[in-house]
Amino acid sequence: MSGKDRFYRLMQGDEACAEGALAAGMRFFAGYPITPASEIAEYLSQRLPEEGGVFIQMEDEIASMGAIIGASLGGMKSMTATSGPGFSLMQENLGYASMAEVPCVVVDVQRLGPSTGSPTAPAQGDVMQARWGTHGDHAVVVLSPSSVKEVYQLTVKAFNIAEELRLPVVLLMDEVVAHMRERVDMRELAQVEVVDRKRPATPKDSYLPYGPDRDDVPALARFGDGYHFHVTGLFHDSTGFPTGNPKEIERQIARQHRKLERYRPYLCIGDEEALEDAEVVVLAYGGSARPALAAVRQGRREGLRVGLIRPTVLWPFPEETIYALATRVQSIIVPEMNLGQLALEVERSVKGECRVTRLPKVNGELFTPEEILAVIRKEALSCPSWRLRPIYEKKDYAISGVQAVATA
Repeated sequence: MSGKDRFYRLMQGDEACAEGALAAGMRFFAGYPITPASEIAEYLSQRLPEEGGVFIQMEDEIASMGAIIGASLGGMKSMTATSGPGFSLMQENLGYASMAEVPCVVVDVQRLGPSTGSPTAPAQGDVMQARWGTHGDHAVVVLSPSSVKEVYQLTVKAFNIAEELRLPVVLLMDEVVAHMRERVDMRELAQVEVVDRKRPATPKDSYLPYGPDRDDVPALARFGDGYHFHVTGLFHDSTGFPTGNPKEIERQIARQHRKLERYRPYLCIGDEEALEDAEVVVLAYGGSARPALAAVRQGRREGLRVGLIRPTVLWPFPEETIYALATRVQSIIVPEMNLGQLALEVERSVKGECRVTRLPKVNGELFTPEEILAVIRKEALSCPSWRLRPIYEKKDYAISGVQAVATA
């Protein structure tokens, strides 16, 4: 290999996740094999020891989640990876990490379910489980990549958010993105920023593990450094010990959500294409975003005013962005490999300002651009700009399967 070729590498999505975690400073992984996430554990079983880290194959997913919580409290950036059935088993400990404000990263590579379902088939059926899988009003951040390069970048970002806000972060992939291989420019990946958690600046005898700073995020000491503090899943005060004081309980819940709201403007990120004059918009994420982009570009070539918005942070949902978009478009199409989980959130966010069209798919296959384009064409026909066009102009389009055009 010579010249510029040496900067490029053919990477799989799962492999990019593992390398991104290492770049972020992750040095502890605990997990249990499960398709289509097994490659992450397999890869890290070799790479982590090379970086001075610790890899443990646990007896199950419940123990895996408990192990990364313990490792994080010991001062290590930690991660586990699983798929739908394993993600379900992790939910109780995920709630514990949220209550105890333990930074960690959980990777869920979605597959077709429920239950063991179809292990090698792509799906996006864990969107709501990622948000509401554990009980109680908990704060959580969920990221969704669409390419191998983005898997790497968002894995680093997941660790940065977890460390900065002191909470668990979920990286929600789907089988297509996890098993896809793409050429990646390693020079671009080397530019990522890495954030470490805030350490206490107070004397050890006056340290309060849940005494927040002005940003509502408490500094986290490392077990073993001489700081003695209590960690529990019970509601607790600033010392970490349980409390039944209603005001203290309410104050704790409010602070844990407030720290996320402070960060929300930096979390509502994603891509967009051709939104300037769009009347029809496709909202897609993860693997579904790739055929959606191809469909949007083909629609543009046909003269349709269609655009794409692709949130890479699903939770917290970018509801203000979606509402602002809804006030100036006619329709939002939501293709997703489930029966409409995120479409429900889009419908709530648009507040009736535009039409929301669900495009579900649950047969274990990825969308084709043609499937999404057919819905774009149908929605475009109802838009004002299309109705105002001369009939001869409409006949110029070779649109198949749309009866209204055939009539014209």
